[in-house]
Amino acid sequence: MMGTVRGCEIPEDLLYNVENNVWLRKEDDGTVTIGMTSYACALAGQIVSYTPKGAGKEIKKDKSAATVESGKWVGPLKSPVSGTVVSSNDDVAKEPGLINKDPYGSGWIAKLTPADFAGDAGELKTGADALAAFEAKMTADGFGGC
Repeated sequence: MMGTVRGCEIPEDLLYNVENNVWLRKEDDGTVTIGMTSYACALAGQIVSYTPKGAGKEIKKDKSAATVESGKWVGPLKSPVSGTVVSSNDDVAKEPGLINKDPYGSGWIAKLTPADFAGDAGELKTGADALAAFEAKMTADGFGGC
């Protein structure tokens, strides 16, 4: 189910670290896929560079899983959980703008094997809670909309 806050798509079935503007999807094989929210994409503008952490690299929760760069911003995409990188997105490496075009699909950032999913995921928001939290963040940020 697709939720929308101020014109930004926020799929209600994903988990979010709202403060860091990242999403997480638990996969059937126990890994997790993470990426930038549409809100993060709107703030950053067109993504021009993507530098992921390599496979096998351990990442702590709230630490960088990749560096993304747009015309007006360079920064980390902070992982919502601790874990080990399984893979990064080769398609995005070739065409970073996929992050803007399809942030929840082909524009994913990294796949991880989580170290302690149950422990880390407790703070993440989903569904109506996530939509309300994004609305509050956008208000605090003075954000007009996607």
